[in-house]
Amino acid sequence: MTSDKQHATHVRPRLIIAGTGSGAGKTTVTLGLMKALAERGLRVQGFKCGPDYIDPTYHTAVTGRASRNLDAWMTSPEYVRHTFVQAADGQDISIIEGVMGLYDGKDPLSNTGSTAEIAMVTQTPVILVVDVRSMARSAAAIVLGFQQLEPELNIAGVIVNRCGSAGHYQIVKKAIEQMCGIPVVGWLKREDDMSIPERHLGLVPAIERGELDPLFQRVADVLSEGTDLDLLLKIAGAAPPLESNDNISELEQLQVPEQQQQNQQNKEVEQEHQDHRGHQEHQEHREHQDDQDHQARPVIAIARDAAFNFYYPDNLELLEDAGAKLTYFSPIAGEGIPADADSIYLGGGFPEEFAEAIATNKLFLEGLRQAARQHMPVFAECGGYMVLAETLTDRQGVTFNMAGIVPAHVQMQTKRAALGYREASAVQDSFLLEKGDTLRGHEFHYSTMTYHDSDTIPYAYETKGMRGLKPEGYNSGHILAGYTHVHLGSNPAVANRWVEHGRMYRQSKQKDVE
Repeated sequence: MTSDKQHATHVRPRLIIAGTGSGAGKTTVTLGLMKALAERGLRVQGFKCGPDYIDPTYHTAVTGRASRNLDAWMTSPEYVRHTFVQAADGQDISIIEGVMGLYDGKDPLSNTGSTAEIAMVTQTPVILVVDVRSMARSAAAIVLGFQQLEPELNIAGVIVNRCGSAGHYQIVKKAIEQMCGIPVVGWLKREDDMSIPERHLGLVPAIERGELDPLFQRVADVLSEGTDLDLLLKIAGAAPPLESNDNISELEQLQVPEQQQQNQQNKEVEQEHQDHRGHQEHQEHREHQDDQDHQARPVIAIARDAAFNFYYPDNLELLEDAGAKLTYFSPIAGEGIPADADSIYLGGGFPEEFAEAIATNKLFLEGLRQAARQHMPVFAECGGYMVLAETLTDRQGVTFNMAGIVPAHVQMQTKRAALGYREASAVQDSFLLEKGDTLRGHEFHYSTMTYHDSDTIPYAYETKGMRGLKPEGYNSGHILAGYTHVHLGSNPAVANRWVEHGRMYRQSKQKDVE
């Protein structure tokens, strides 16, 4: 029999907020619930199903804690559970926001890539958000269908959205509870001033500036008024335990031999000290060892500001765990590549919104060119890929000069150019991948990349999506770039490879100095 302390360690209260489809109101409910629970003094940890950057930014703004993505297609189920447990530990409750409809994902014939898959992988109770405009008992038929499609799924409650009145709410509540056997825990009235803005890339800086805070407060107030928060907490607390030993980090199994050897040496030194040396001598040794380790860590310089801010936290953590030191800089603030950089990471975002600031930052652009000439490992995705091109033309038709490393021009357009999961296979060796190696990720962009000579492009990947195979990206020298936002958790060994190439570059610099 486990003690109360052990029980508390493994029981991680949690809920998934899922919708019957996109637009059902799950983001509104998620943010209102997060805000309302935080105002009760609870530590709330946010998560988002699928490859999304904007919703996690909302979560972070409301909870004060970095939200994490959970995706069992881009990464393994074991990786998903590990990510969840690591972030959920020490928090009072975790709220996972779903993606699209509950059963919508990569494959129309299975739960792959869906909210339902994450719910089953993490054994999390589901609260289904149903838009009940212009319906009464029919709402029960919808919920009943969702229950029966996947019997293993625990749909534990319902929140009905866009009710016309309190009387309308009582009608659908009685119908759902009678036919489906689960509680309707709350409702939201149909109100135009409570809609979350349509997602677009310009939202992120607005969120970070706090411009949406009044909306978050309004949603929390309305949700609190019409929802039984105590019942939701009870449902969350009834989630089954997730044992720590079920969440073995894949990274630990993929450590480079050198790191394993160093870890073993450190353990042996510590054991020898415990047996033969005093505390002071051991402390001096550890400080010396830590200093040596710090000096040997390659530095990966990461562009992070309002133009470059789409990074999976997992990617950054995997690089650190593999031995990298991460340092950040802001191209739109006029900063150049840090002098101690051994590699550069240009993430996604929306450089088109800040194209003039980037174009006039000669320190940054020339730093990229110099890095390319010196064969420094440079990885760029989506927005970062765009900045490596020769020019970028924004939606107003204004053209700006960029780094000129990739022999192509970027054109923004109002129509979305790509959206969806991608499996990227290397068509040639690079500092991240050997030919044939794969990474999983997604594309989401409104620009097109036009090369001067389409017959001689040194493509980085062959990507596989819903519409088949296509060549993608650019790989030349130590420059690897493309539209695909990759998740290193899909192939954690890649982080080790990246860091090792940074280490080799660092060593080559030191030899040049000597």
